[in-house]
This record gives sequence, C-alpha cells and structure tokens, in this order.
Amino acid sequence: MKRNLLAIAIPALLIAGTASASIEVWNKDGNKVDFYGRVYALNYITDRDNQTGEGDNTTARLGMSGQTQVAEGVTGYGRWEYETNTGEDADNETRYAFAGLNFGDFGAFDYGRNDGVLKTLTSYTDVLPEFGGDASNNNLYALSARTKAVATYRNSDFFGLVDGLRFAVQYADNGDNSSTKHFNKHERDDGHDSAEAWGTVVDWDVLDTGISIGAGYAQTGGHKDAKAWSAGIKYDNDNLYLAALYIQGKQKYGWDNATINRNADDLKTKGFELVAQYGIDFEIGRLTPSVAYIQHKVQDASKLSRSGDEELKGNDLVKYVDVGLTYDFNKNLQAIIDYKINLLDKDDIGARRGLYDDSFNKSQIKATTKDTVALGLIYQF
Repeated sequence: MKRNLLAIAIPALLIAGTASASIEVWNKDGNKVDFYGRVYALNYITDRDNQTGEGDNTTARLGMSGQTQVAEGVTGYGRWEYETNTGEDADNETRYAFAGLNFGDFGAFDYGRNDGVLKTLTSYTDVLPEFGGDASNNNLYALSARTKAVATYRNSDFFGLVDGLRFAVQYADNGDNSSTKHFNKHERDDGHDSAEAWGTVVDWDVLDTGISIGAGYAQTGGHKDAKAWSAGIKYDNDNLYLAALYIQGKQKYGWDNATINRNADDLKTKGFELVAQYGIDFEIGRLTPSVAYIQHKVQDASKLSRSGDEELKGNDLVKYVDVGLTYDFNKNLQAIIDYKINLLDKDDIGARRGLYDDSFNKSQIKATTKDTVALGLIYQF
C-alpha cells in the first residue's frame, strides 16, 4: 500500500505543534489552518484480461489540519481528510475526522475517526510504492487501520524525559467500526454484543542509531474476544531503509458467529512483512528501488473449510514478493511502478475466499493467484 508521507507525518506534527508540508492558508493570533491534497493516477495491469482488481484505480484526496492556541502550553488541533475513487465500483471515504488537545510534555488526547494504535507499527513496513501491508492492515486485527469512534491518548518523548520514546493508548466503542465490525456478531438472542476495543503501543527511536523498535497489543470485547500482538523494527539512515514486522492474532469461533457454530475452533493467524529500500539521488530527483516479502497465514486452514472449499489445503491468506521503483521528481510529483509476484496457490485459503466473505468462484480464484503490476503518477501538495 502506497505510503502517503503527509498521512503519516501530519498527526505527529499536530501533536508536536510544528509545521507540516501542506499549504498554509491562515496563520494569525495563534490560529493556523493548512490544506493538503493528492491526485494519484493509478492503473493495475495483470496477466489475465478482465479479472478482479484490474484497470483504473485513480484516487483524489483533500485534507485540512488546524491548530489554535488555547493557553500557555495547551493547543487545540483537528484534522479532516476525504478521498474519492474514480475506478470501477468507485466510492468515497472520509479517511480522517478528529479533534483534540495537546498538552505539550503531558501528551495529547483526541477523538474521532483516526488511525488505530497498531498503525504505528504497521507503518514501519507499509512503505512500498503501491502494494504491501496485507499481513497486518486488515479486518482480522482490531485497531490496525483507520477506524472511527476512537479516543486516543499519545505521548511523545515520555513526558519530556526520554527522547524518542513514545506510547499511546486507545479505546473504540462502535458497532459499525472498520476495525471491530466483524467481532460483534450476535451471541445473545437479542442480537446485541459488544463492539468495544482497546489497544496500546510503545515505540522508541534508539538514541542516534537510526533504529526504531516497537510493540503493541489490541483486544476487542464481546464473544469473539479477538486479540492481536505485534512487534516491529526499522532502520532509517538517509538512503537505506530496512524494516520488519510480525503480527499474530486469535479470535473465538473462527470466522463464524457463536450462534452458528459454538464449537468452532479459534481462528489463529500470523503475519510477516520484510522491506528493504535504497534511495539514489540525481541532479533532478531521487530514485528509490524497493523489495519486500509479505506473508499472512492461518493455523490449519482445513479446519476452516466451507462449502466450495474442496481440496483446501494451503494455510496462506496472502503471500508474495514485491519489487518496486519510486521516482521523486520533487516533493510534489512522483512516478511509481510496483510488481507484485503472487505466490498463492489455487488451493490456499487466501485464493479461495476473502476475509469473512463467501467462497470465490473459479474466475475469482484465478484472479487472486495472479501477478499484478501497478503504474502510477502522484501529484501532492
């Protein structure tokens, strides 16, 4: 998944109270408003015509961030971001909408639609030109992606005592939550169950080594009792970037509701992501080649068989090697090419169906095992 530098930087910059790379449209009497945006002209090319996911995937984003000085050492802030898609089955999404208060060394608190706390770690490896993030940023792990109705407390530099040591705690309470909607299936006869989730994460920039390490945990309420653990490490030193992520999870009753199958085995999953990038500077622009390995799998897929899953024997949900190139003409314009070398077999569970979805037909199975090339041009401000 393409890393949006502004999307990663702006929340941290709001908390830190520093300027972002967006366009400043107002700065007066302690009030500041910035706008930013992106147009991503993108097309997927596959080795099979007219298959799922092929063709135009162009998107456009527009966002706003603001700050206001409330009192000495206290700043209010907010952010809104909207995205529209122009490809097949195009839809629109409010990506971010939150507001909060920053208390300096005492941390910041905000509420709204925001990144789940585990995104702190998944962003270590979610840096490829287009693909990536499949092993961690999905609906099997609560608070690993953008989600609404979350209250978040974040603290940088551990109350001003340890440089580079950050932590966050988060609570979500929403029945239509992108990170918890699959965990609140009916257990009681009245059809109601908890969609609560909470999580925490700690990460540290280790002195001046360029190394960052982190770990996090998230859990949902309700009968699913879904849990996730994650740890990551990255090395970022000018031209060279290396990162690794591990995540594992468990939830009760597999993919089924408790009312459907109370005796189902727990669904256990684990994922790995490895990324390497190297930047090469030119007189005009910068070229960044990247290579990655992504794998996400279940434990004993044969126990999760459904109708249409005959000969299901592979445990992999996602498995591929990614080779990509990003060329930055300047800070506003990028060109990308990203080649996903799919390693899924037609008998793998990830080729047979999507997360929580019904089994695929033969055409969809062929599509899920194909290689894909992404070509894109990005303008952002």
